[in-house]
Amino acid sequence: MHFTTPGLLLTLLRVIISILFFTDAALQPNGPGATCIQDERAALMSFKKGITSDPVNRLASWRGADCCRWRGVTCSNKTGHIIELHLGNPCEDIDSCQHPLSGEISPSLLSLKLLERLDLSMNFLSKPSGRMPLFFSNMKTLRYLNLSGIPFTGTVPPQLGNLSKLQYLDIGTGDEASGMYSTDITWLTNLPLLQYLDMSSVNLSWISDWPQKLNMIPSLRVIRLPFCSLDSTNQSLSHFNLTKLENLDLSWNIFHHTIASSWFWKATNLKYLKLQGSSLFGHLNDALENMTSLQFLDLSYKFNNHLALTGNLTRNCTLQMIGNLKNLCSLEILDLTWSYMSEDMTVFMERFPQCAWEKLDGLHLGYNNFNGPLPNLIGNFISLSRLELNSNSLTGRIPPGLGNCTRLTIIDISGNKIVGPLPPEVRYLTSLSTLRVNNNNLNGSVPTGIGALTKLTYLDISNNNLSGMIMEEHLEGLINLKALDLSSNNNLKVTVNEYWLPPFRLEYGIFANCQIGPLFPAWLQKQLQIIQLNISRTALNDSIPDWFWSTFSQALSLDISDNKLSGSLPEHLDGMAVRVLNLSSNQLTGPIPSLPRNIEILDVSSNLFSGTLPLYFDTQQLTTLIMFSNQIGGSIPESMCKLVLLDLDLSNNLLEGEIPQCFEAVPLEFFILSNNNLSGTFPTFLKNSDELVFLDLARNKLSEGLPTWIGDLTQLNILSLSHNTFSGSIPPEITYLYCLQYLDLSGNNLSGVIPQNLSNLTSMTLNGYLPLRYNTIATGGQGEAITVASQFEDVLSIITKGQELKYGKGLEYFVGIDLSCNSLTGEIPRDITSLDALISLNLSSNHLSGAIPYNIGDMKSLESLDFSMNKLSGEIPSSLSNLTSLSHMNMSYNDLYGRIPSGNQLITLNTENPALMYIGNSGLCGPPLPTNCSSENGTITHGYKTNNSNINDILSFYFGFGLGHVVGLWIVFCCLLFKKT
Repeated sequence: MHFTTPGLLLTLLRVIISILFFTDAALQPNGPGATCIQDERAALMSFKKGITSDPVNRLASWRGADCCRWRGVTCSNKTGHIIELHLGNPCEDIDSCQHPLSGEISPSLLSLKLLERLDLSMNFLSKPSGRMPLFFSNMKTLRYLNLSGIPFTGTVPPQLGNLSKLQYLDIGTGDEASGMYSTDITWLTNLPLLQYLDMSSVNLSWISDWPQKLNMIPSLRVIRLPFCSLDSTNQSLSHFNLTKLENLDLSWNIFHHTIASSWFWKATNLKYLKLQGSSLFGHLNDALENMTSLQFLDLSYKFNNHLALTGNLTRNCTLQMIGNLKNLCSLEILDLTWSYMSEDMTVFMERFPQCAWEKLDGLHLGYNNFNGPLPNLIGNFISLSRLELNSNSLTGRIPPGLGNCTRLTIIDISGNKIVGPLPPEVRYLTSLSTLRVNNNNLNGSVPTGIGALTKLTYLDISNNNLSGMIMEEHLEGLINLKALDLSSNNNLKVTVNEYWLPPFRLEYGIFANCQIGPLFPAWLQKQLQIIQLNISRTALNDSIPDWFWSTFSQALSLDISDNKLSGSLPEHLDGMAVRVLNLSSNQLTGPIPSLPRNIEILDVSSNLFSGTLPLYFDTQQLTTLIMFSNQIGGSIPESMCKLVLLDLDLSNNLLEGEIPQCFEAVPLEFFILSNNNLSGTFPTFLKNSDELVFLDLARNKLSEGLPTWIGDLTQLNILSLSHNTFSGSIPPEITYLYCLQYLDLSGNNLSGVIPQNLSNLTSMTLNGYLPLRYNTIATGGQGEAITVASQFEDVLSIITKGQELKYGKGLEYFVGIDLSCNSLTGEIPRDITSLDALISLNLSSNHLSGAIPYNIGDMKSLESLDFSMNKLSGEIPSSLSNLTSLSHMNMSYNDLYGRIPSGNQLITLNTENPALMYIGNSGLCGPPLPTNCSSENGTITHGYKTNNSNINDILSFYFGFGLGHVVGLWIVFCCLLFKKT
């Protein structure tokens, strides 16, 4: 065949192009020439059979003849063999993973003879044994193996050391409570090509020479061993081989030694060093000087030791960094959060070298004790994107130089002592997405320039002293705003046109304790994406608009409490998604409507609601129901027993009838039904309420005796059963309530003696006392947690110091016993004096006899003491003068005799007529009574001089005596009245 020259050239060109094309195709996995090998296809099908759950059909494409086209499968176009299998679940950790594969890993994968990369991460593939399969050790062509996040248990197979080609190994469980462990990692030394090693949360506590083993793998670039229960990094490495190491994570291992002795400072090529939660301490100057490549340094969360960037090693073994930042020219991220550091902020900032000014990207110094002002020098760090200085002791003003840091996306200087106004330079920070300056002492007006921050999504200026107006100009440019918190700036007022339409769609709007009233703000009507809204205590004096319930039908938390809102609620609220609804302390009227189905916390207390409780409660999530101080009548419906209530407060209403016994299945913690007309006996269903903390059934019509099993309610902090008609004796088992801090059985018909062994009430002692806890319910997202403490306000009436106080208003730390107005007999138990945390003790209006305990002066916390209207005899103990906190005392109407003890504190009691404290004890003498005592034995003498002063004293005494009789009779009358009603 004859070819012309042009034809020959054209033919050669076509051949060359074809060769190049097919060569390129051969090099591309899954190219047009890739053909599935049937044995390997069968292996994949066998693997698929082991998958018992595939929620999002990730293996749906695993069908047909050509497995090279299946999802997650990569074949070599040159050989047709499967070389990569990627079935990892795309998530950061197992806790956040959705839709994982479940089942077991089939040994059929051994048929993939040339498999180089295998990723099964973040799936539940630990069945059936829960252990890592041994057959992985036979997949000797593997270069990449990622089994992270699979909840394996048991030992790490040392046979993994057979994978001599492995470059990447990740077997971290991602769960610090994992059951994976290894007692020897010598097998790692058989992986000479290994560059990446992650054994996160694998327990290595048995291995002390782990650095020496890793030092035998010089190819390592990344080592991640957080949560591995390692206890030391100060091992000696005579010859350091890890010269390629760039990334080291040893966080959350408790290393109790000096940081400078750690072996990793020899890895001078490190770029990333994470020692979070490691508790290392000591000097750092020399250690950091050679780390010139370091870009990321995390020494945060030193819970067990203090850190301080100060001059000398202290007895607390704190971490010091004297001038040791000078060579960190590459530093981009420094995280010292929650490290108990204490230093002047200006001194600290001056330690950064100039070469780092334009590179530092993140400065995380929150939860320390940095003090002094934030220096204007901060303006030189022009590359900063995150500045977190929250929860320190910073003072002074926000420096204007901060306006130079125009790349800042997050500023958090909350929880300091910063004063002055927000600087006008804030308008230059146009990259900001988060600005938190809350919980400071800022004052003045809010600059309108804040409206220029168009990228702002989170703005919190709450808990300051800001004043003036928030106008449309402040808000007009905040088009991306999602969270706005202006709360607790009492002199700050939101003033916008009633027809103004905001450019943003809030998810969190917190305005408590600032002024947005008196009219209900119409601009809220367009905030359809609200998750949490708090407009409590905002001076609203209006009715709730009809649109409120539809606009916020998808909100999770709504708080409009402590205003003057009037009107009634819609007949049905069951279509709302709200979980937390607080309507308390308003002027709302009408009946209680059907409740939202997903409601968890409902507070409608201190309103004017009337009618009866809903007959049916179709709210299976309700845990807290607070309805005190309304006008709700009728009986308690049995449908409430189907709830999962933890906290129930129906006090100060008009409820009647018996308490339903079906509450026995309800896991109550707070059960408050006081000030109603409830009848019956002490509720027997409480016998199994072993989580009960607060029980208040006072001021009802409950009768008969108290059960002995009351001592089984060992978690009780508050027990108030006053002013019922309970009879019989006080069960001795009541002394088993070692958590009890307040006991009120006053105003009943109880008889018998006060139980012995009161010293068992250890929460009434200074050594055992803890304040009554509150329940806290997190709202999720960026909203603040809601503390369910309002349920205590205006609920628990405490008679102390001669007056009635309400628990929850400064009395959360109250410790007391009130057994007054009963018919108790016998002596005051001697061991009552061991209750040295008692603030109030009232045993008045009983028939107690015998002497006052001689060591009553040991009760040094007592502020109120009342033993009046009994039959106590003997002398008043001299130790009474040791009660230096006492501000109210009454010993009147007993059979006491002898000299009244003197003391500075006793002289100050009842200064208008101190004799009234002792009136009705004819045998007492000495000041403040006008009756003199003999100098020797304290017996009464009658030898008044007839001067005008003594005559006046005598007249005053007998006038007081008569007045005291009247007061005493009134006390008895009131006790009887309470019992009768």
